[in-house]
Amino acid sequence: MTVSLSPVAADPTASQIALHTRKGWQAQLRLHYCDRGDKTVLKHREQKGPLTVQQALYPEGDICHSYLLHPPGGVAGGDTLDIRVDIAAGAKALVTTPGATKFYRSEGRFARQLQHLSVEEGGRLEWLPQENIFFPGAHAQLNTAVHLAKGAQFVGWELHCFGRPALKECFSSGKLIGKTEVYIEGRRVIREGLNFTGGDKVLINIGMQGFPMMGTLYLSEMGQDFYQLVQGLLSDIQSELGGDKLIVAATQVEGLIVVRALGHWSEDILHCFIRVWQQARRQMTGIVPSPPRIWAT
Repeated sequence: MTVSLSPVAADPTASQIALHTRKGWQAQLRLHYCDRGDKTVLKHREQKGPLTVQQALYPEGDICHSYLLHPPGGVAGGDTLDIRVDIAAGAKALVTTPGATKFYRSEGRFARQLQHLSVEEGGRLEWLPQENIFFPGAHAQLNTAVHLAKGAQFVGWELHCFGRPALKECFSSGKLIGKTEVYIEGRRVIREGLNFTGGDKVLINIGMQGFPMMGTLYLSEMGQDFYQLVQGLLSDIQSELGGDKLIVAATQVEGLIVVRALGHWSEDILHCFIRVWQQARRQMTGIVPSPPRIWAT
């Protein structure tokens, strides 16, 4: 089923989405991390509207952990979440969220989630948010841009759940559009688009293979040996869980390793991505990290 939007066409322009979001919540957050010598610090924070960050935590010593908070608990039609994270040379930060971001049903009005992530030479960003959940009837634009300098390290993922599987509720109506772009030394190396009309049976049955959830993990490249290690790890994980629960594979794309997964439950994809992240950190530092405690609450 194709849902027609009012008062705009099925694929609205940027100006039309800007009109939709003119009167909703305008939430902005700017975070700038610097290397102080003994540890990374959140040097500058600027926020507007209902979007903030908890006090910096240091469960691993010198790495700064930050938890993004959106007090309303969900995103309605007309709302904007605009997040910018900048990692200075040598700084190392892990940014996550305490729970899923929920995009609620709207009457054809779009919400926006804009994310701009940049990492300077020698810096490292681990961008590990929990999943986006799109309720039936949600309309959203999600744009993410990642800019990596030469020698920057990045591990980041995005998880999308279409509908609420626990309630046997699919994404039967609504519209999701957007893109994720990664730039290395100013050159775009990947651009992936999102264009999902609620109830699109071709996309659901063939593109998604009947799974309600998808995830993508991006890793700055760490050599052919590590790529082979990731492939072996993914093969083991899929054998453990079974192809009826999780489909996952990795590819190399011009300085990146990209892991793509389809699943029925966020826990299965997160379990997979966490193990890849842990191996990536081990490759970078020789130490396997523990998952942030906030995920267990």
